[in-house]
Amino acid sequence: MLPEMAAELTDTALMLRYCGGDMSAFETLYARHRGPLFRFVLRQLNNPQLTEDVFQEIWAKVIRSRAQYRPTAKFTTYLYSIARNSVIDQYRKADRAADVSVPQDGDMPEPEATTDDPLQTAHQAELGATLTAALQALPQEQLEAFLLKEESGLSLEEIGSVTGVSRETVKSRLRYALNKLRTCLPTPAEIRMDD
Repeated sequence: MLPEMAAELTDTALMLRYCGGDMSAFETLYARHRGPLFRFVLRQLNNPQLTEDVFQEIWAKVIRSRAQYRPTAKFTTYLYSIARNSVIDQYRKADRAADVSVPQDGDMPEPEATTDDPLQTAHQAELGATLTAALQALPQEQLEAFLLKEESGLSLEEIGSVTGVSRETVKSRLRYALNKLRTCLPTPAEIRMDD
């Protein structure tokens, strides 16, 4: 299959082609979803090494279960259901407090310089740390709903399908998460670069 042709196919069509033996279809699916899926897992586990292991496990499950794949929902719903179950399995395997740690300053790579203005860089780093702390402070159900919406772009119904709750419950969890995040994050007026 030509790369141009693969780019035009839906995720479901690509998965069906992969089920039929087309490896380039899988490569296209992987390229489309690797970033958002990795971030979804990382923001729940807060451990880069553990995230890498779970991320690889998710894709291995997609590969192993391809013969059983049926397009009853969007591919992203299928993929994030596997991801959610893999994260839950990880929580079951290990004591979260002991094995899933919050990255410390020394654990994170040094950010690359993206601007010549060190004050702006410092403000962006501070805002990023504030957002990370705000996300970590959310209850698990709210964090999960928020990440499924923001990272995967799933609809409320699809998030409900992945998490096993109603659309209204998803809507409520998102509303509570957004309200909590708004109280933790500075308003645009507070983020002034010219102080």
